[in-house]
Order: sequence, then structure tokens, then C-alpha cells
Amino acid sequence: MKDLIIRGVCVAMLCVASVAVPGAQQVLKSGPTNATTTGIAAEPALPKFVIGVGDILSLTFWREERLSREVLVRPDGKISVPLLNDVQASGYTPEELAGALAAAAAKYITEPDVTVIVKEIHSRRVFVVGQVVTPGAVPLASGMTVLQVIAMAGGVHEYADKKHIAIIRMEQGREKRFPFNYDEVVKGHNVKQNILLQPDDTIVVR
Repeated sequence: MKDLIIRGVCVAMLCVASVAVPGAQQVLKSGPTNATTTGIAAEPALPKFVIGVGDILSLTFWREERLSREVLVRPDGKISVPLLNDVQASGYTPEELAGALAAAAAKYITEPDVTVIVKEIHSRRVFVVGQVVTPGAVPLASGMTVLQVIAMAGGVHEYADKKHIAIIRMEQGREKRFPFNYDEVVKGHNVKQNILLQPDDTIVVR
């Protein structure tokens, strides 16, 4: 009787193994685990910094000190570089500008190696006006929201109209307004109105 019981247990274990093993092999063959298979959403990539008017750049040409210097991006979006004259900088990322400078310098030097570093950012800023502790311009970092910028301005005054704050944005020469209810966002309600800000946006707190 004991032999029959033992044989039965062994047969059951073999059946379980025959089901489990092929499944495991299928997972291994499915390739590397990604965000979909794990159920974890991939974080969105932050947008790359784009050079703008007023920014100060450090240009380094390897072994070419006569070309290396700090430059200001002029109101026309260009910078002045010896030999290369005026070069468009606004609208490019630092990596793209380095490539453009290297291509232009290739006419005068052999195998140019250029590095562009943003020393000071003046093109990315927003404005906060009205009933805040410190109104004025606020430097805008990537991914900054309305609530964060208001906090950088010292917060709103006690008697400000927190429910009717407006964000003004110019798009293709037209003014666009976004409503913002400070009290709702602070309480975690209707957080979609806590939008990502863009350069030159204006937050109006009455």
C-alpha cells in the first residue's frame, strides 16, 4: 500500500513539473523585460534644453584657443565667432550647435572638436505678477508647474483671489489664457490645471 502511495505522489510531481517547465522556458524566450511586461510605466524623457536669446555660452575649440570664448546670444539669435563670423545659435540644443560650429570650422582647421556649455540661462523665464510675495521674473527649469513657480515667488498673499489665477501665454501672436485654482490644486483636486509652464508665460494673481 505504501508503494502505491509513493508512486502516486511521484507521478503527481512529474505532472506538475511537465506543466511548469515549458511555461518557464517560454518566459525566458520572450526577450528582455520591459515596462509593459513588468507593469511599470516608463518615465517620460525630459525635453532637451534649447538655446535662446540672452543665454551666455562657453565655446571650447580643442587646441584652438583663438576660437574658444564666452559669447552672448544676440536678439537676432546669433553669436559672433572669429573666422566663422555670425552663427545661428537660438533654437539649437548645445549638442546641435557644437556640430554646426564644427562643420563651419572645418573650412579653416583640421578635424575641429567643439564643446558648447551653457554658462548662464536668461532665455527661459516666466513672470509672476500681482498678489504674490515676490513678483517678477522666475528662472524656468524643465518640467516646472504653475504651483512650483508660485512657490518660488514666495507664495500668494493671504487676501489674494486664489480661485481665479490666470496663466497668459502667447501662441502665434495670439493670447491664450489658462485658469488656475490654487486652493483646488493644493488640496489635490483638479490637478490637470497645474500645467507645465513655457518660457515667457505670465502668471497673474489678483
